[in-house]
Amino acid sequence: MPRIERDSMGEVEVPDDAYWGAHTQRAVDNFPISGLRIDRRLIWALGVIKGAAARVNEELGLVGGERAQAISEAAAEVADGGFDAHFPVDVYQTGSGTSSNMNANEVIAHRAGEILGHPLGAGEVHPNDHVNAAQSSNDVFPTACHLAAYAAIRRDLVPALDGLGAALEAKSAEFASVVKAGRTHLMDATPVTLGQEFGGWAAQVRRGVERLEATFPRLAEVPLGGTATGTGLNQPPGWAARVLAVIRDQNPDLDALAEARDHFEAQGARDGLVEASGALRAVAVSLMKVANDIRWLGSGPRTGLGEITLPELQPGSSIMPGKVNPVAAEALRQVCAQVIGNDAAVAVGGALGDFELNVMIPVMARNVLESVRLLATASETFTRTCVTGIEANEAACRRFAESSLPVVTALVPALGYDTCAEIAKQAMAEGKTLREVVLERGLMPADELDRVLDVDAMAQGGLRTSDSP
Repeated sequence: MPRIERDSMGEVEVPDDAYWGAHTQRAVDNFPISGLRIDRRLIWALGVIKGAAARVNEELGLVGGERAQAISEAAAEVADGGFDAHFPVDVYQTGSGTSSNMNANEVIAHRAGEILGHPLGAGEVHPNDHVNAAQSSNDVFPTACHLAAYAAIRRDLVPALDGLGAALEAKSAEFASVVKAGRTHLMDATPVTLGQEFGGWAAQVRRGVERLEATFPRLAEVPLGGTATGTGLNQPPGWAARVLAVIRDQNPDLDALAEARDHFEAQGARDGLVEASGALRAVAVSLMKVANDIRWLGSGPRTGLGEITLPELQPGSSIMPGKVNPVAAEALRQVCAQVIGNDAAVAVGGALGDFELNVMIPVMARNVLESVRLLATASETFTRTCVTGIEANEAACRRFAESSLPVVTALVPALGYDTCAEIAKQAMAEGKTLREVVLERGLMPADELDRVLDVDAMAQGGLRTSDSP
């Protein structure tokens, strides 16, 4: 049997065992759109904020001690995931996130009432007057979105990228002496080492982490304290600073969390979230390049480049026996495509802030948090199933390096550009090696030619560090 819940619009039937109330049920009925619920990290953030607010409200005498303590305990249970099944509101809802903020208020109120010894639905703890005291959806929900994104990037994505970067660096060291043909425009170029290529990919990943961490000061600057429109109406002075201090004390790794310098900017715009999404897109672009290069180098095994061998994860074809495909790299590329698309939605959402409130917050949060989750899990999977198991095909790498016509570049200082171009064209037309053509023309003694055409030396030649003059 359903039970009856009441709000300012009247009575609503809710499931008898539901911890949500009338406002949540109206949202469930109004928005049966996607079947997608808000992210677990966002529920965690709402619980964290409500718990910290209850502590400050008790200290300031806004909510009685016993009731405030029950709210704090219930909020901790919500943050820990104990009531995720009781957050049924669709992602696509009221643009301020009021439905989800009230969902949190109602669940915490009902659970706090239970903690105080009252039956579910008794109304001993009020979702607005007690759980939401000194707050508004307009400052709480965007704060929760920023807090969730900040925590997810710092705790989930950065460690995953650090692991991928370390794995690529390990392969860079392992393959440091494996000389291969360089390629520009997908065409033969002067020699490099396989280790240099892996080192370049590792650097991309490391720079991605730097870009993400550079967003933290703005991402972690939150609108809590602005209440409805940025003026702080119905909130005691210094309330938000005290709540955020509690959250920082409970989460020392989230030390950049801070109250907005300008509450009208913080509620009317979501620029910090847009910036973070842009950094996520940059990471996705980098990983797309890494995954694609690895696919190319492992192509074949007999009719492609075949310079590396990828771990065999699963049969690659339902019709071609023995075929194995670069599935880990393909999965990562799909994730990167999704993240790039997510960023477009976030950018549109950020542009549609109207006056004192952006009302695209739920979809922006959904896309940012999905991007973080996808990049983190895909990076971990790619590291484990692909990168750590890559092997170099040294013979193929050297064969390509030594047969690549652009190694003629090493002869330019001695013979000049035009003569070297003629040598390369003749070697190509006649199917000869560069060495054979140079010796036939009598342009250089054999021992000197062998020294200049040493591909191992070429792969290191001309390399300058940032400390070089």
